[in-house]
Amino acid sequence: MGFDFGRANDAQRLAIETTDGPVLITAGPGTGKTFTLVQRAIYLIEERGVAPEEIMVATFTEKAAKELVTRITNELDARGISVNLTEMYVGTFHSLCLRILKENLEYTRLKQGFRVLDEFDQSYTIFQNFHHFKTVSGWEQVLGGPQTGTWRRSTMLCSLVNNLCEELIDPAALLSDSDPDMMAIGQLAMKYRELLADENLLDFASIQVESHRLLTEHPEVADKLSTQLRYLMIDEYQDTNYVQEQLVFLLAKEHGNICVVGDDDQGLYRFRGATIRNILEFPSKFPDGECRIIPLVTNYRSDAQIVDFYNEWMTTTSSSEFSFDWAGFRYDKTIKPAGPTPLSSPSVIRLEGEDEKDWQAQVLRFVERLKASGKLTDYNQLAFLFRSVKYPKVKALAKYLEEHGINVYSPRSEMFFDRTEIKLAIGLLLLVFPAYVQSLGQKDSPAAKFLKPEQRTYYSECIKQANTHLSTPEGEDLREWLVAHGREHIALTAQTDYAIAGLFYQMLAFEPFVSYLATPMDTGMVDLRPTRNLALLTQIIGKFEYLYNVSILSGRKGKGQSQRHIDRTIDHFFTLYLRLLMEGGIGEYEDDSEYAPSGCVSFLTIHQSKGMEFPIVLTDSLHTVPRKDRETIIDQVIAKYSHREAFEPEDQIKFYDFWRVYYTAFSRAQNLLVLTCVRDGKRTPSKYFRHVYNDLPEDSSEAFDLSEFTFETVKDVNIKAKFSFTSHISVYETCPRQYKFYRDLEFSPVRISARLFGTLVHQTIEDVHRAALRGEEHLITAENVAKWFDVNYTYLSRAERTYLAPAQQKSALGQVQRYVERQDGKWERIKQAEVDVSLVKPEYIVDGTIDLIRGESGTVEIVDFKSEKKPDLHSTSKWHQDRLERYRRQLHLYAHLVHERTGETVSKMHVYYTGEEDSNPQISWDYSPTAVEATMEVFDETVHKIMAREYSGCARSEKTCGTCDFNAYCSTQPGKPRN
Repeated sequence: MGFDFGRANDAQRLAIETTDGPVLITAGPGTGKTFTLVQRAIYLIEERGVAPEEIMVATFTEKAAKELVTRITNELDARGISVNLTEMYVGTFHSLCLRILKENLEYTRLKQGFRVLDEFDQSYTIFQNFHHFKTVSGWEQVLGGPQTGTWRRSTMLCSLVNNLCEELIDPAALLSDSDPDMMAIGQLAMKYRELLADENLLDFASIQVESHRLLTEHPEVADKLSTQLRYLMIDEYQDTNYVQEQLVFLLAKEHGNICVVGDDDQGLYRFRGATIRNILEFPSKFPDGECRIIPLVTNYRSDAQIVDFYNEWMTTTSSSEFSFDWAGFRYDKTIKPAGPTPLSSPSVIRLEGEDEKDWQAQVLRFVERLKASGKLTDYNQLAFLFRSVKYPKVKALAKYLEEHGINVYSPRSEMFFDRTEIKLAIGLLLLVFPAYVQSLGQKDSPAAKFLKPEQRTYYSECIKQANTHLSTPEGEDLREWLVAHGREHIALTAQTDYAIAGLFYQMLAFEPFVSYLATPMDTGMVDLRPTRNLALLTQIIGKFEYLYNVSILSGRKGKGQSQRHIDRTIDHFFTLYLRLLMEGGIGEYEDDSEYAPSGCVSFLTIHQSKGMEFPIVLTDSLHTVPRKDRETIIDQVIAKYSHREAFEPEDQIKFYDFWRVYYTAFSRAQNLLVLTCVRDGKRTPSKYFRHVYNDLPEDSSEAFDLSEFTFETVKDVNIKAKFSFTSHISVYETCPRQYKFYRDLEFSPVRISARLFGTLVHQTIEDVHRAALRGEEHLITAENVAKWFDVNYTYLSRAERTYLAPAQQKSALGQVQRYVERQDGKWERIKQAEVDVSLVKPEYIVDGTIDLIRGESGTVEIVDFKSEKKPDLHSTSKWHQDRLERYRRQLHLYAHLVHERTGETVSKMHVYYTGEEDSNPQISWDYSPTAVEATMEVFDETVHKIMAREYSGCARSEKTCGTCDFNAYCSTQPGKPRN
């Protein structure tokens, strides 16, 4: 019996079964690209007998990767095929490169516990260390003169170093350049590289550069990976950059089976270093005729009229007002609808207003008409697309719709600091530090010097909102709390046992925060938004306290300091940290598991909408025109040091990019596409849209018959969640309410239990095991173990901003040395160290890592290390018994994962207590299928409770409650044991 291609058409079938050699799949919008990728992976596994670990699939987003894994596993399950897909290399380029780096850490500059900087962290790290960069001659010429602030200079430097990374330009090459600006850029980039190395850091761009360096400088690693990875599939290839292209060819050098998938007409990310040339030049990388080009052109998404509309958009390159030529810089294609339109009504229309207020009213009228017709069953069927959702006009429309009862989902509009709950929280935090509030009105204070007028105005509005709330009966208790703490902070001479985050968690015990936190989890996105935003605020405060190593507030002055610690800390928080976040903007919560939240219309950028589809799409931003980006110093660097010549004609790029952006926007629509604008007869719509816009019927036209339409429902996003024993099951069993706040809503905990000691012991033991597995047992000496320990401590303590006293360091090293001595050089039993034993289940993914040793008769044994003393097995203490039982169940889970994933038989399970000095440091259990099965049943039951969001229970232990950040809040809730 042959392979079941399902509903695949002829072109998709060809793409699925053409697996060997280089393949280019050009996939137009709605042509079943993801379906084809899923079936291609299934074909490799089922028909060609390829193991999952021999396949790599690179996606554009993590959400796409998760969806791909889910769809592949569901299809495999439907076909009755049992394989463990977690071994497949699936993810974004960044996540795949991180996996490769972690698996080969000893070959890189990175040490255990390295930290990856996000965009803000990267800029802030440079900002905090900017004095180092000022030592470079000519730095001001490159990063701006005195009128340019340090923060702006820091973001400019980020852009410079990121662009160098994406183009694989070695900064050292610029050091001998005769141009002083080029030389300065090289020196700045070298200093930044040194900073990353010293602090054991990576940023997003350098993740890929470090991976490239690993593969080029260590051929044995490249050979191992390229031999293992027999088939590579790269999605969205039109949005890859130079370093990503190089990584693909390095990983595919052994087998050469590269399948790239994409649509050159949807290449949108030039501003991030992506280049359309990668997909256009891909066939020329191979001998003539070797690369198979397979076009997918049958569109299953959109009404035929919509398809015709965006086809016309791409091919109309001249009118009386503009002209350009694609000149071979796109693949010639015409997208074909899967069938004729069933409508006599037009499915592409225009909606306009005479001015902004009229436009808002017209949009509202149109949405209400859709709803009243009964054709629109959920507001999430409707999406608005803009070039930017940060425009005042866009924010004003969102506000207008919400004022008229239509909820808007717009997480990237940077409205976080404008939300009522955030302004109230910030206002209350300001009032609890009266000295800072007073400084806002003092001419010589840091606040007056560094805050812009609009930021001072914002803080005043926050304070006003807080005072309004405090003057109500509901705010009376909070007012008493705030006044008491404010007086304490003014008079503070000693130190508190809390910092800003601790105060914030105390505030959550008062209204309106109690009501926000009690919002049912099954309510809509907008209802839950205040709670999610408060959670995000805890992350912001937590990040500040981490960056500045703040754990308490002190009334003392440091040596040579004119301010008390508390005043200096609060100054940094409000005047510097929050100010920079407000300037940069913060997005709100986005849920990967939801395509478009029910009950909300979506406001998205066109870039954000890429890969999505909606029944009804309103495309705005019709005032825009093609613009040539202003040349910058980095453009000059790339032009001079790039590894390849310029590609597209410079004077045509602005047209190419403009047409691609709106092609992407128009092709998101399934049933109805609406072009909308404030028509002023001059600038809007711009001349580049008039040739398609003017001939469209208006929404009020008799030709537009809404009764003919049947709107699709928004598709479900089927993404399998990951669950582990320690991070999920154990937390939930301890307290479902804690799970709700910390894991689901993502509040950031203040009290993170001391973990540096245990992590240090564990990671140094891992170094020992890695040496043994490399066949370097001779390196496992007391001297080398001490060196590995010291390196780990240096970087882990920096990363966690916590430190161990000399006696604690000695104790931790002693635990590792004692473990090594007990092995007596017999390392041959070590089978694998920190092996990923994650397993894809029908409804979720079980996550876990464990050490494996060789057992008797070809079996394996599991070892989990605990950096503590072995408990008294005869103790009647319930705490000891519960803890031991939890460890046993955890090992049962790992045993199940090892058996299911590898097929190997587990014979024994051990907990190894490195803190045990005298007796046998292990507690061991024989493998019992019955006991393991019982544990897995409980695990599965608990996972389903979590998935159903059953969070009504709470901890019954005073010890648990006493150390929980939500203790004050929970004291207001029923069913909470009083301390």
